[in-house]
Amino acid sequence: MAGWLAAACLLYTAGSAAGAVLPTAGEIDWTARWITNHFRGSPAQLPVSFEYAGQPAGDWLDRWPVVHTLRELDARRVEHVVTRRDPQNGLAMRWELVQYRDFPVVEWTLRVKNEGAQASAIWRELHPLDLRLKTNGQYTLNYHTGDQCTPDSYEPHRCPLPPKSRRDFAPVGGRPCNQAFPYFNLEWPGAGLLLAIGWPGQWAASFECDASGGMRVWAGQEKTHFRLLPGEEVRTPLVALLFYQGERIRAQNLWRRWMLAHNLPRGRDGEPPPPMLSSCSGGFFPGLKCNEPDEFRFIDAFQRQGIGLDYWWMDAGWYPCGNDWPMTGTWEPDPERFPRGLRAVTDFAHQKGLRSIVWFEPERVAPGTWLYQNHPSWLLGRDGSQKLLNLGSAEARSWLAGHVDHLLKTQGIDLYRQDFNVDPLDFWRANDAPDRQGITEIRHVEGYLAYWDELRRRNPGLLIDSCASGGRRNDLETLRRAVPLLRSDYQSFQGDLAFAPGNQCHTYGLASWFPFYGQGFYYQPDRLEYNARSHFCPALGLAVDVRQPGIDWPRLKRVVEDWRKISADLLGDFYPLTPYSLAEEVWMAWQFDCPEKGEGVVQAFRRRDSPYESARFQLWGLEPEARYKVTDLDAAESREATGRELRNPGLEIRLAQKSAAAIVIYQKAR
Repeated sequence: MAGWLAAACLLYTAGSAAGAVLPTAGEIDWTARWITNHFRGSPAQLPVSFEYAGQPAGDWLDRWPVVHTLRELDARRVEHVVTRRDPQNGLAMRWELVQYRDFPVVEWTLRVKNEGAQASAIWRELHPLDLRLKTNGQYTLNYHTGDQCTPDSYEPHRCPLPPKSRRDFAPVGGRPCNQAFPYFNLEWPGAGLLLAIGWPGQWAASFECDASGGMRVWAGQEKTHFRLLPGEEVRTPLVALLFYQGERIRAQNLWRRWMLAHNLPRGRDGEPPPPMLSSCSGGFFPGLKCNEPDEFRFIDAFQRQGIGLDYWWMDAGWYPCGNDWPMTGTWEPDPERFPRGLRAVTDFAHQKGLRSIVWFEPERVAPGTWLYQNHPSWLLGRDGSQKLLNLGSAEARSWLAGHVDHLLKTQGIDLYRQDFNVDPLDFWRANDAPDRQGITEIRHVEGYLAYWDELRRRNPGLLIDSCASGGRRNDLETLRRAVPLLRSDYQSFQGDLAFAPGNQCHTYGLASWFPFYGQGFYYQPDRLEYNARSHFCPALGLAVDVRQPGIDWPRLKRVVEDWRKISADLLGDFYPLTPYSLAEEVWMAWQFDCPEKGEGVVQAFRRRDSPYESARFQLWGLEPEARYKVTDLDAAESREATGRELRNPGLEIRLAQKSAAAIVIYQKAR
């Protein structure tokens, strides 16, 4: 039996071939009709719900006059602004809506303002999305676990929603991707709807199928119960919808393409960030407290070995922080460890052709730091405990933008990395009066986004990294300003292979929504290729303690060269080729396809306890009659096959060893 198992070839199928991933005219028209029906018709069709002064939205909006304006943003986008005002109470609601002409996408933000002379009555349960659908009642909700620094972070789920069923979602603690994930795909036979909630705070969403098969979807800030002061305005979470027909996986690739075309931040050259390779020394020092001489030593070691890094990454601990890095709140280089400031290190990196990444965590303020002692009025929390810098304070935000901008310029920092290792929700809610619940959170969210916008205004093209204990603050609003260079803190230390399946699964889950993300691995010679390839991302970090003897630099260099060969293709269309699984007894594989270039890559993993030496995968998106050159990066030769053959019977991959990984690239013959 064991011999038969060892020679067996598994066959994985993934449904029908996807073809070119382009929006159809029908999808674009559907989106346009939906906008007309819901925003230009009766107020009863507006996808919003709330209570004001104890009365539901419908009792108010029917009486409010409406003004609708259009503005061309560019050739691919048009802005609709729908304003409804109550002439008696001085209340105004304004929907700022963007319609995309090249994708079946619509998005909006709702703003509510008190234009009167008196405080308003209570606004309650303000949902910028409250949508009702009526199809045939056969709904499936596709959603993902958020980041929780576990192997099952980003796990995909498919949940049928039969009549009289409901699913509720909310993150934990105020960071939007903490255990929950604000991205959903609601599917019904032949069509569906993708939903994203852009809110770097405490959102909530519900999906409910009633007894007759009707579906209600509503989402917004989890808790709103406030009165507005005269002249005061608040915003709601951003809502983005993508309408699709056909297969779910095709829809996810439409989303990836929309993210690349319209959302991924642009660098100083006006282009999206290219794949990037970085390294960092901090994890090898107690308390992450690196120093100038060792930074030089580490950078020099990579240069001598011919490993061309793109960025040198200085993580936490470069500021005065006592015995350990979490003592945040004094944002100046430690004069003992960096007597010439960080500029000496960044200049050295620049001379070697590297750019610099530097870590900050401005919102968390520890006792004994400069901010804690000098500006207590800017902080939320109890005296003597860790506090939260209130970005809703214009004064605090102005100081922070000026101070960090000064550091970026004087210290030669190219990429600003912002972390957030504290749950803010209790700080926000403890600061709210009973008739102002939700206001502190709104102001902090507005301030956080405004702060990043100001940094980018002062430093055009500045790239920002959106870390938050890993990937816990990667909502759509954040990802329009930043890229997640560390998708999760679940990363192997010193190359522990137990972390490999979890990181494979993180790619499998996250790639359905994010085209650009990062992760890092630590050097360990045992199964180096398997461990490293399990972490391959468009942004890849590698950590090597260059002070230790016995590093196999040529082997590590080959790993980096393999990543370079496929890194651009990791931004292509994503197709899972196996089921999701954390089990060690299986293979896992996926494909990134770039049809415009006629190329792509398959990554396959034979896990520790898999008895099968080979597996066969049916590839997506290829032209049936075209011929493709197929190359296994670990083999000495290539072969040719048609797109039809790579689809059926499929691509066979053999791995004689367990805990092994294959990379197969293909290129359409010219």
